[in-house]
Amino acid sequence: MLKKITPSGQFIILGIVFAMFWSSASVAAKIGVRTMEPLMLFQFRFFLAGILLLTYSFFFEKWRMPNRTEFKALAIFGFLNITLYLSLFVLAIKEVAAGIGSLSVSLGPLLMSIIGGLVLGKKIKFTHVLGLFLGLLGVFFAVWPLLQNSFATVRGLIYLLISMMSYSVAAIYFSEKTWTLPRFAINGWQVLIGGIFMLPFTLYLKEKPIEITLTSFFSILWLVIPVSVLSVNLWLRLLKIDSLKASFFLFLSPIFGFIFSSFILNEPFTWHTLLGLVFVLFGLFLGQKK
Repeated sequence: MLKKITPSGQFIILGIVFAMFWSSASVAAKIGVRTMEPLMLFQFRFFLAGILLLTYSFFFEKWRMPNRTEFKALAIFGFLNITLYLSLFVLAIKEVAAGIGSLSVSLGPLLMSIIGGLVLGKKIKFTHVLGLFLGLLGVFFAVWPLLQNSFATVRGLIYLLISMMSYSVAAIYFSEKTWTLPRFAINGWQVLIGGIFMLPFTLYLKEKPIEITLTSFFSILWLVIPVSVLSVNLWLRLLKIDSLKASFFLFLSPIFGFIFSSFILNEPFTWHTLLGLVFVLFGLFLGQKK
C-alpha cells in the first residue's frame, strides 16, 4: 500500500506511526514503575529487545558479526542513545515534574538543528526555523498547566538537559555515519550494548529486590516490541532519509503522550493540549515543505 503513496507521503506516515509508538513508552513506563524500579524496568527492556532484534537479524537479514570498527561505532551510539540518555532521563524524572519532562522532548529537534548547523555545517532553511519555533510553542501550550504546578531541582534539570543533548548527538552521529550492517542488527547491537553499559548504574542504584508482576511484565513487553523494536527501527530509517525533517516528529511525541495518558491513565486533556496540537501540526507541516 505504501508503494502507491509518494515518498514524501510515506515519510510523513512513517513519522506519525513512529511518534505514536515512541510516545506510548511514557505511559507504559508509568504503569510499569508502579511495581518495579525505573532503571530495572528499562534494564529488562533493553536486554530482551536486543536479544529479539539480533535473533530476527540472524534469521531474516544478511547476518554477520560487526568488525572492530563497527563495534566501536555501535558502542558509541549505544552509550549515547541508550545508556547516557535514558539513565539520566530516568534519574531526572525523580526530581523534575512530568510536565517539564514532556517539554524536554521538544528540545530534541532544536538541539539537533543547532548541532547540525553549527558543528556539521548543514543548511537550515527559514521554514525549518519557523517550524521549530511553532513546534516549541505548541508543546509549551500543551504543558503550561503542568508547568504552573510543577517542581524541579537544579540537579534534575541538569540531568534532563544532558540527557536530551545525548539523544540529539546520538541521532546526528547515526545519520552522519556510513553503516553497512542491516538496520535490525544495528538496532539490536546498540540496544544490547547500551543495556550492558547501563547495568552498573542499575545495580548501584537498586533499592529493593527484583519482583516481576503481571503489570510490570506487560509493561516490559510493550516497551520491547512496539517501542524498542518497531519505533526505534522506524526512527533509524527516518534519520537516514533526512535527520532534520525526522526530528520534527519528536514534536508529536508529547502530544500523543498527553492523549494516551488521558485515555489510559485518566490524566486531564485540556484546551491547552488541543491548542498545542494545532501549533505542533502546523510546525510539522512547515518543516516538511520543500
